[in-house]
Amino acid sequence: MRIVWRLLLPFSCMMLIGGFFYRFLQMDNLDNSRLLPIITPAVTVVAPMNSSLLELLKIIDWPEPPSPVNHFNFSTSPKNCDYHLLNPRETYKVGEFLEVFITTRDHNGKPKAYGGDFFQAKLHSPKVKAGVTGKVTDHGNGSYSATFLLPWPGEAQVFIRLIHSSEAVDVLKKKRESNPSKVYFTGYFQYNGSSAAAECNVQVPGNDTCTYVDHVSGDTWQCVKPKKMPCYSLIYHSMGGYRSVTNHLEDSFLSPSVTNTAISGSTPPINVTEDQRLSEFISKLPPCKPGHGSPQPSGFYYEDKWTSLACKGQHFPRPTDALGCLKGKDIHMFGDSTLRQWFEYLERYIPSLKRIDLHVNYQSGPLIAVDADAGLVMRWRAHGLPLRTSKTMISDLHYEASHLAGIGGGPHTVIALTLWAHFTTYPVRYYLERLEKVRQAISDLLFRSPQTTVIIKSANTGYKSIYGSDWLSLQLDILLRAAFKDMAVIILDVWDMTSCHYLPDNIHPGPPVIKNEVDLMLSYICPNSQRSVKELTQTPK
Repeated sequence: MRIVWRLLLPFSCMMLIGGFFYRFLQMDNLDNSRLLPIITPAVTVVAPMNSSLLELLKIIDWPEPPSPVNHFNFSTSPKNCDYHLLNPRETYKVGEFLEVFITTRDHNGKPKAYGGDFFQAKLHSPKVKAGVTGKVTDHGNGSYSATFLLPWPGEAQVFIRLIHSSEAVDVLKKKRESNPSKVYFTGYFQYNGSSAAAECNVQVPGNDTCTYVDHVSGDTWQCVKPKKMPCYSLIYHSMGGYRSVTNHLEDSFLSPSVTNTAISGSTPPINVTEDQRLSEFISKLPPCKPGHGSPQPSGFYYEDKWTSLACKGQHFPRPTDALGCLKGKDIHMFGDSTLRQWFEYLERYIPSLKRIDLHVNYQSGPLIAVDADAGLVMRWRAHGLPLRTSKTMISDLHYEASHLAGIGGGPHTVIALTLWAHFTTYPVRYYLERLEKVRQAISDLLFRSPQTTVIIKSANTGYKSIYGSDWLSLQLDILLRAAFKDMAVIILDVWDMTSCHYLPDNIHPGPPVIKNEVDLMLSYICPNSQRSVKELTQTPK
């Protein structure tokens, strides 16, 4: 999965000749909004995939069934799958690795002969609230292996779930590319005392449409044009609804009865003995700064606290510790509700941080909280369209690249951004185009103000449907990390943090997970603070 971002640069060239999305003739500014309407019908020119795009798609390549599966019984059955421990021993040491072998079968009990199933694996200990993710390897023949680091002494148990069968993954992939309008939106128009609502999306059917272009970022949006109303009368946006795009067989592959289901195994609890080598490794980790990669696993929980294996993470056990780190900071958060959870946590955690009511839709923001005495300003706003939200003013929805262009940056500025959850239903090429625009905006920001702290929050687990799945999220997460690889930004890995915790999967993780995510973020903002480092580098007793 190692790629060089220069593979993405030709993507901008695709836009010059049409690409996957529209490039429209420029017209005069019809109003003063950030989205400039273009009333004439758009002409689509589809460009062939070039070699660079093919290279990008290779990093998210996933095995497909060798032939169409025409009956549910031929798909992978979680009840008929099992795993066993390879090379079992009576005891293991902290820092060693454990490997289990997974065998898959269909609902008839017949062994599967091809791969593509999506498993998630973790090693955990409920007694001490410990957990670590396992790396799953697909052998392409219906068998898999899962490898686990042993990071704590005592008892540990293997837990493996079949998230989606290979047949379900095939449905997710095809519907992602062929049915982007399965999630649709509503635009609300007001003109001369009249009002109307119309369907909106990245692309809407028909020729009588309104196309809107952000005059800074170039991002586009379309709505079906209401009769007798001008395009510039679009005032509000909201989620519209969900369309069914699957047949009965496809629904059976994605049924809750075979989704996110634990498989059985003959592996007893593992006994792990003390060893100082991992503790010594953690003690020598560098401070949390931009540029270092994310190991596998990226860390582990013990007593509900996350220990990073990428850098010398810290914990901030008192509100004054967090406030001391954020004193004088100007924080800008852009993204979805999983990032809004960071804003909400800090607002609750630091008593002196007070939110100012801007009288906007809370779901999409913008939200702002300040501590004037500490010189701290913290903002959150949703990323630009597409956005699943309740009714909100279009003028409050800013595209990330456009808004970043208006931030000066500097040593006191912190940018936190995430971009994935609302894009899982769209073709990958659209997501890549969006990432390229954001990447260029961040590159420009760091050029003018290289001391700006930029944090990219990874995707997290929790989705389990055709409209949002962990598999779809993982695909975008891989591309998100690739987009910002080798830049002076921080990739804050929360995928592991949300997939190995004892709380059930939830797209909005519980308070213990959010606290650990925010503590890791603060570790990057204040890498030289020594608070709690001693606690982190000691092997748990």
